[in-house]
Amino acid sequence: MHIRYDIELTDSNFGRLGLSLLFTAFIAALLAPVLANYSPTAYTGDIFHPPCTRYWLGTNEVGQDIWTQLIYGARTSLSIAGGTAFMAVALSLLAGGLAALYGGLCDRTIMRIVDIWLVIPPIIVIILFAAYLHPSIVLLITLLAAFMWPDGTRIVRAQTLALKAKASYAAATTFGATKQYRLRKHVLPDLGPTLIALFIHYARRAIFMEAGLSFLGISDPSLISWGKMLQQALAFTYLDVWQWWLIPPGLAVSLTIVGLAFTGLALETALDPRLRPEKR
Repeated sequence: MHIRYDIELTDSNFGRLGLSLLFTAFIAALLAPVLANYSPTAYTGDIFHPPCTRYWLGTNEVGQDIWTQLIYGARTSLSIAGGTAFMAVALSLLAGGLAALYGGLCDRTIMRIVDIWLVIPPIIVIILFAAYLHPSIVLLITLLAAFMWPDGTRIVRAQTLALKAKASYAAATTFGATKQYRLRKHVLPDLGPTLIALFIHYARRAIFMEAGLSFLGISDPSLISWGKMLQQALAFTYLDVWQWWLIPPGLAVSLTIVGLAFTGLALETALDPRLRPEKR
């Protein structure tokens, strides 16, 4: 019997709350030109203006509207999260699937590479790349994905080995089905929920790391992101502007991560019914 994961998510309180938070962030990013009153880089003429009907979250030190930057920053953060998660899931699926399906030398080689990759500190390597290359959103997505895929490779490998042990896979092998057919019909469909869970996990890590790297100044200066807003606002914490400049992007990062965490928690419960609370 197949589990309806969409129903499981919407029936869970955590799932509904997580999906609501993610939907809000996605709609804000999608409708940014409609919701914004100004261009994110436009000079309004008012510096450090407190929130009002004209500037919902006030303005920063160069007279830019903070509300506009907040919703346009959602585009950057969600794009990096989605791009990083997609690339990392693809690498995990490729490496873990090859290791499980072919075994032997291929399996040992891939798993030793994973072991080596896990001990490399990602932050130091990303800082070095940023020092010698021009930081960009594509480079950041590539670097983040390059250091995230080993975790998922182990999970995909273990799950694929479990699927290979099923009777349906053995029957297909007995009847002469090709490896490509067995992969397409007996492995990939059942890996779907696991890959979705990995996507959510990678997206949560990517948003957190992007905010942290931007906060440290390791990002494209022309990009508008929540982490960049935090970095810029931190220099003016001695003024009252932190109340409308520092807190909103911090809340946006936190709520988006919480939304992904709650969605992942609900999906994890759907994947493993043993985690469900007992009904009295």
